[in-house]
Parts: sequence; C-alpha cells; structure tokens
Amino acid sequence: MLRGAAALLTRKSTATMDEVAKAAGISRATLHRHFAGRDALVRALESLGIEECETALDAARLDEGPAPDAVRRLVREIEPAAGLLAFLYTENQLFEGEEQNPGWTRIDERIAALFRRGQLDGEFRIDLTPAWLTEALFGLLASGAWMVQCGRGAPKDFPHMIVELLLGGALRQPPSGPPA
Repeated sequence: MLRGAAALLTRKSTATMDEVAKAAGISRATLHRHFAGRDALVRALESLGIEECETALDAARLDEGPAPDAVRRLVREIEPAAGLLAFLYTENQLFEGEEQNPGWTRIDERIAALFRRGQLDGEFRIDLTPAWLTEALFGLLASGAWMVQCGRGAPKDFPHMIVELLLGGALRQPPSGPPA
C-alpha cells in the first residue's frame, strides 16, 4: 500500500487521498483506516524513505575506499528511492518543529561523515562544509529524480549526472601555480 502511494506521490505530489487509494489498489475507506489523513500518510512515507536511505547507506559502504568512490556508490544505491526522497524533500512539515524524525539526523550525520573523511584525506574542498555538501547531494538527487520523472532526463544518466555535478564542485583541485 505504501509503495503504491509513494509511486503516485512521487509523480504527482498534489494527489488526493482518493487518487492515492486508487493507485494503491484499495478503497478510500481502507486507506483512511490505515492513515487518518494526508499528514499520517506522509509520515508513514517518511519512515519508508528513511529506511530506504539507511539501506542504501549500508550498501554503499561509505567507509571503504576513496571518498569520491563512496559517493558514486551511494548515488547508485539510493537511486531507486530518489523519487520518494524528492517528494519528501518538498514536504516542509517533515523538517519543521520539534517533531522531526531522528532518522534524518542519522542519515545527515553518516553522509556528512563521508564528506568530512574526504576533506581530511585531501579529496574534497575544505571551504565547503560537510553539512552543505550533504544538502547539495539531497538537492541534486531530488532534482535528478524530477527530471527523470518529467521525461527531461534519461534514467540511465541519473547516477552519472548527479555524481559528476556534485564532485565537479566538491573535489579539491591542485593549487594553481603563478601566472606564466
């Protein structure tokens, strides 16, 4: 049921509960028995999104090898959840107030640790904070998912485009010598 709701809402974030029920293959009454309203449904989707992110983080083996390679693995692993993350990224209710799910903090900390490791190893620029790089990654994942969903980007290009744009700005460049 949640995956059906997620599939619709990632394509049409303004879908009504009736549309969500239809997409999930259930009646509106059944949907309301499980979720009191849209807020409760969004919270359940948030839990699913966090679970999928944590699974992707584990599969990406963020502590292994060079940090840029770990970023590449992470983008590949998280790609199946990118549409759901794009939807959740726009749901302000999830990120405001004291009710923020601690799962987002765990995810942010793990990704920021990857960028921090890359900075300490001299692979990533030190003038960009790990928190900024983490948010930039989320933004690129959401934008890439929307492009693919709208047909303006090819699904096969998703990992390459995200990684190249992020790392193109994040990688530390060797110092340039004096002008010739």
